[in-house]
Amino acid sequence: MTFNGEDPLGFVQLYPSFPSINMRKTWVLNDLYVKEAARGKGIGEKLLKRAITFAEDTGAKGVLETAEDNITAQRLYE
Repeated sequence: MTFNGEDPLGFVQLYPSFPSINMRKTWVLNDLYVKEAARGKGIGEKLLKRAITFAEDTGAKGVLETAEDNITAQRLYE
């Protein structure tokens, strides 16, 4: 994600998955990163919302998130 055409401030990395239990594609959110200087400005939330929109646009069941012990990420996802 860039701001005003500047260098990227962060990124989200999704991997496709197709669990047989629900027979629908899902996306696994493997990485969500925001440069330290840009944190606390809503960039992570915008990236997460865009990932969810992407999942919806591709007909996926949803986005699987991070490990339960990743407290910082869990706060963002909530």
